[in-house]
Amino acid sequence: QVQLVESGGGLVQAGDSLRLSCAASGRTFSRYMGWFRQASGKEREFLAAISFSGGSTYYADSVKGRFTISRDNAKNTVYLRMNSLKPEDTAVYYCASRPPTSAIYYSSGYDYWGQGTQVTVSS
Repeated sequence: QVQLVESGGGLVQAGDSLRLSCAASGRTFSRYMGWFRQASGKEREFLAAISFSGGSTYYADSVKGRFTISRDNAKNTVYLRMNSLKPEDTAVYYCASRPPTSAIYYSSGYDYWGQGTQVTVSS
């Protein structure tokens, strides 16, 4: 079992930066972590993923260069740093965990999810 709790969302203006955190507990060893988002009326979208060691990272083209995923295993926490935010980044952001052999870019590869944190970017 893995428990995930996101924090750090909120209301910001276009161009601002925000850092989301995901605190993990339970059997987190060797697991990859990922961030997804879901805007109202849209499907859940992959954003970024990171290996257990942090040595491998993966990004969606839509956020590459603006978002950075990182993790601190000593704190069992994964972060998503978001720069140059746009109104189209408005969504509920989810942290997720998956075993190392499952799909990276698809939500079906992740078996544990947090409750989500709302990010709203005003123009």
